Amino acid sequence: METVLLYILGIVIMVIGIAVSIGLHEIGHLVPAKLFGVKVTQYMIGFGKTLFSKKKGDTEYGVKAIPLGGYISMIGMYPPAKDGKEETASRGFFRTLVQDARSASAESVGDGEEDRTFYRLPVWKRIIIMLGGPTMNLLLAILMFAIVLVGFGAPQASTTIATVSECVLPASSTKTSCDPDDPLAPGAAAGLEPGDTIISVAGQKVDTWDDATEIIRTSPGTDLEVVLERDGETRTVTLTPLLTERLVLDDTGEAQTDAAGEPVTEEVGFVGIGSQSELVPQPVTAVLPAVGDNVAQVANMILNLPERLVGIANAAFGPGERDPNGPMSVVGVGRVAGEIVSLEEVPVSAKVQTMVGLLGSLNVALFVFNLVPLLPLDGGHVAAALWESIRRFFAKLFSRKDPGPVDAAKLMPLTFVVVILLGGMSALLIFADIVKPVNLFG
Repeated sequence: METVLLYILGIVIMVIGIAVSIGLHEIGHLVPAKLFGVKVTQYMIGFGKTLFSKKKGDTEYGVKAIPLGGYISMIGMYPPAKDGKEETASRGFFRTLVQDARSASAESVGDGEEDRTFYRLPVWKRIIIMLGGPTMNLLLAILMFAIVLVGFGAPQASTTIATVSECVLPASSTKTSCDPDDPLAPGAAAGLEPGDTIISVAGQKVDTWDDATEIIRTSPGTDLEVVLERDGETRTVTLTPLLTERLVLDDTGEAQTDAAGEPVTEEVGFVGIGSQSELVPQPVTAVLPAVGDNVAQVANMILNLPERLVGIANAAFGPGERDPNGPMSVVGVGRVAGEIVSLEEVPVSAKVQTMVGLLGSLNVALFVFNLVPLLPLDGGHVAAALWESIRRFFAKLFSRKDPGPVDAAKLMPLTFVVVILLGGMSALLIFADIVKPVNLFG
């Protein structure tokens, strides 16, 4: 029962975290809009039926039933049709979308409020308003990454032994257990035990796990005197690294492959021990590079989104497995949060660190995704404003008539298609997160 309650608690915490992130995103739009004099009629977290709202000044603040986003409503989002011409509904569905968008924009503008419309703002002010939301998510991500890296620390290999292999298996072996005829691992033969802390190897002081590993890998067949600490006492053992085939790893710890996709191996000294991981607080200077790496990963995921979605569909409707580094819906994020909080063997500090890191990554995703230059995303409004600036620049350069504001309402057919695609993607992710959730914990 306690595990179930902790699971629910994890989901609740994540829902609150997502709601706060969305709310601050919209504040990032709201504050500059009001500072620039735009009339904002609504500030809402969520979609669907309004659960709670209160009006203060020009703006109605509220919470809606479906916590899948948020919005602010600014008057005059689109300029009227040129020369007052309006499209007629009889000319097709998409033209009707354009007309309805213009009509709704015009109806939002009351008498004497023309100067408080969004579309009349200078381009730079509109860009600031639309970038305010993603910028808020970026700042939240930086704050959360700082808490994780500086406050808690990043996991690094310590000089304490976590595992001691019983035998030596080549890198190409697929066996998961030792047979009687397999050679005994040098570490086990020397009497090394989990919990031993290595002090020196071959007379060289060991400050990091890499120090010990480098000596062992370059000393196959050589007797090495190892000084270690066990239960508060200093002991000395002798071990002889065995020349063995091992995988070549890259800087991220992943196995390198050759042009044919086969794993690359090398023959090095091996004793069969693994290190314990410990959290080492990082300097403040490590925060921005970490956020930048996360931004790059999310951007790469978005660029390969069609391929990713095909893989998710194959997993959801077939025997395939979900990619743990692939996209998830809010349902999937909630499930992961629930699993993290309900893990009994994980200390509370590690749970807090993981949850904060998860929210940080979520805010990075909100930052990057909202910059995609397609309406109705923030990046789409920024792209329209930049296009208007380019048109006006060349009109002025060639002494032509000012073309006026870009009629973003004409993009409503494209917006409609994007909304349908986003809705389909969300439905697929939610379905996959229910029937074939991402497995992060085995």
